Parts: sequence; C-alpha cells; structure tokens
Amino acid sequence: MKEKSLIPVILCGGSGTRLWPLSRASYPKQYWSLFGDSDETLLQQTQKRLHGLKKLSDPLLVCHEEHRFIVAEQMREIKVEPKGILLEPIGRNTAPAIAVAALQATQQGEDPLLLVLAADHAIRDVEQFLLAIEAGRIDAEAGRLVTFGIVPTAPETGYGYIEAGESLSKDNLQGLSIKRFIEKPDKESAEKFLSDGRFTWNSGIFLFKASAILSELNRLSPEIVSSCRAAIEQGISDLEFLRLEREAFANCPNVAIDVAVMEKTNLGSVLPLKAGWSDIGSWNSLWSTSDQDLDGNVIRGRVISKGSRNCYLRSEHRLVVGLGVKDLVVVETDDAILIANRNQSQNVKNIVQQLETNGSPEAKAHRKIYRPWGHYTGIVQGNRWQVKRIEVKPGGSLSLQMHHHRAEHWVVVKGTALIEKDGKEELIGENQSTYIPFGCKHRLTNPGRMPVELIEVQSGTYLGEDDIVRFEDRYGRISKLISE
Repeated sequence: MKEKSLIPVILCGGSGTRLWPLSRASYPKQYWSLFGDSDETLLQQTQKRLHGLKKLSDPLLVCHEEHRFIVAEQMREIKVEPKGILLEPIGRNTAPAIAVAALQATQQGEDPLLLVLAADHAIRDVEQFLLAIEAGRIDAEAGRLVTFGIVPTAPETGYGYIEAGESLSKDNLQGLSIKRFIEKPDKESAEKFLSDGRFTWNSGIFLFKASAILSELNRLSPEIVSSCRAAIEQGISDLEFLRLEREAFANCPNVAIDVAVMEKTNLGSVLPLKAGWSDIGSWNSLWSTSDQDLDGNVIRGRVISKGSRNCYLRSEHRLVVGLGVKDLVVVETDDAILIANRNQSQNVKNIVQQLETNGSPEAKAHRKIYRPWGHYTGIVQGNRWQVKRIEVKPGGSLSLQMHHHRAEHWVVVKGTALIEKDGKEELIGENQSTYIPFGCKHRLTNPGRMPVELIEVQSGTYLGEDDIVRFEDRYGRISKLISE
C-alpha cells in the first residue's frame, strides 16, 4: 500500500504561566528559545526535528489570532512555508484545534496522516523520536488512533498516565491497545505506575489519518465537528492565515482530545517513546532538562556565578550575579525579576493569578510588544506623555492611520524611514525627526535593507493603543481598532 503523506499539526496554544516572567500571554513560552544551545525557539525546534520523516509535508499550525504574526515570522526564519495557519479567536482546547486541522487537511479530498504535536515540548533524542513516529505509521495507516506514551523515569504526579493492555517493549516499537487514561495521580499511585511496564506518561503527541479522527469525533463528539466546519466555512482567508469565525468556533465544547475521543474510542493505540521528552512545564523541569555545568547550574545571558549550585540563572537584559546561592531560579526581564526556590517553581502560576487580580500589566504583556512590521518597547510614561523605542524590519510598514487624542514626534536613530503625512512623502535618516499632529493621516515604511530604529514621543489626553483609525494596512488589520 502506498504510504500517505504526513502533515505535522502543530498546536501553538497556551500561555505558559508557570514560566513567568519570560512566558506571558502576549508572548508565551513556545515562541522563546529555552532549550538547547541554539537560538531556535521551541516552535522552530518542533518543526525542524521532523526532518527525515518519510513523505513529510509542510505543517498546519493552529494558534491564537493575537500570535499569528509571531508564528508566521518564526516559520519564515527557518524557511518553512506552512500549508496554513489557522487562527483561533478564543481558546477551545485540543479537540477543536485538531478538528479544524483535520477538516482543513481533507478539503481537497485527500486523507493524509496527521502528526499532532505541541509547540512547547523538548526532545533530547531526536533520532529515537523519529524512529517512534515511523513505527507508528503502521497502526495509523490501518485506521488506529496512535498516541505516544513517554516511558516514565520518575514517579511524576504532574502528568497524566496511559495504561496499556499489556507491558510495552521499549526496544520493540509496537503499538498496544489502551486500557485507560489516568489523571494526575497521587505519589503512591505514581510509584506503582513507575514499576509497572504498562504505564507511560501522556505526551499529547498523536498520529492518525485525518479521516479516522474525524470519524471518531463525528461519532463521539459531533457538535465539535459541526461547529468547526461552520467556523471554517464562515471564516476569512487573510494572507497565509485562515481566521475561524468567532461565534461558530465559540460554540465548540472546550475539551481535550483525550476526553472527547481517546478515553472513549476502541481504536486507540499507545506506542512507547523514550527520547528525553519534556513538556517544560516549570522552571524546575527546564533546569532538569537543560545541560548543566559542573556545579549543576544552567546559565543563560549576562550571568556571573561564583560558588552557586543547582541553580537556573537567566538574564535577558541586565547583569545577574549569583554568589553562593543554591537551588534557586533567577530570571530577569525588562520589567520583572523572579527569584524562587526551584522546588517552588510550580507555584509561579499563582503569582500570575495574583498579578491578574491586581490588574498588573506585567501579568500578561512584556514592555517589548511584537507586531508584523517589527516591535516596540515602552521606555517611560507620564500622565500625558510616553516614550517608545520602535524597530521596523526591512520592508515593514505601519498602517496608514491617524489618532484623535495624541500627537507623535519621531526621531530616527538608525536607518532611513519613508514617512507619509496627509498624502505627502519624505525620507528621513539618522538624527532627523518629524512631527505628526492630532488628526494627521500618517504612515512609516522601511524601504531599506537594514532595520529602522526610532524614538517615538507621544503626548495627548489619551495614549491608549486603541486610539487608532486605520485606512490601509498590508497585514489585514483594517477591521481592528487596535495597534497590532
């Protein structure tokens, strides 16, 4: 039988609050470089480690609409052109995300294999991972719904477990029937599971034919398929994106694929995976997964460590010095610093909840905000004024826009910018500036081959990012009165 093409379905949802202050809702952990020696992000590593699989197609990615340009740019950086980027208007867990991907993959009458992957996993042994995926093809081609169970190395209570019908062979990669799924167990149960060869951690990695998962979703959770089909049919194609229609997608039950299908189907198979897997669910798990120095430390960024042991020390901007400290996580960002005992790092999410309750901006967003044309960083803010540093990538362009309540003064400090004001254009270079008064229709474009950097000084009665009226935008943002 001819082998089917294999489409990676990369799920990019989640905010990763346990990795605050680096991971936040505006820029979650999957878009950061966290694992390994390269600068590649977790999302980029997820795609690149698939190289070598047979009949591999370009990926389908499912992400929140707010992260669409981050996803597109990170794929462009590794020279990957996705089959599509499906935009969720709201999070609805993995079952709807997989359903929309399967429906999209079968629109042209094809029935490919879908390899469902989370964008935020780390894999140390890529060769073994690829062997397991190839081994899973046999069951998947036969119509089975294959999941990959991580061979446990410790009595973890933070993972769900899968019990197979019989003991799994770690050397002979063969799928076995699934007896049951177990939610996060207590310590005593986890210790029993560790000594029993039938139990593995639930990785959330799946392999199946698109038709097979759609058939089981139709049988077991038909409302998911009908809602997702409507969300696609009523959605809007926008550049390489497909915007799912909000109301239809909101009608989907908020449910994981495990609950919607895998716990109920008789077509499930589990295949053992022993490849140095981690879901990087906390700073402590990132420390344990990463390469450590002779003192057990993981060092990232501008860090000096003397006499420190078993620490995770990370600097994004300022110098961090650790002297004689032990078992700590220290993470510095431009607006927050985390200092925690490694064994307490699971509780970081509680701090994020407290920040959200208090309305603190640090809960969800960094001072550096990414946009399709580049990014900006808030520097300082007063009652009726604020200063930003803006960087526009080569060929990037802000929308043609105007503001009702603020004026802006732009000072170019690097590169050359093309400025349009009320229909008139001018080029301004380094150490030159321009003034944009209230109500002026304006736009900034980078026509060159190097980034343009400028300092923006805003002044006015209202400085909110929703004070924008767009007239033209190459990134399809006309319908939204927000500065994306």
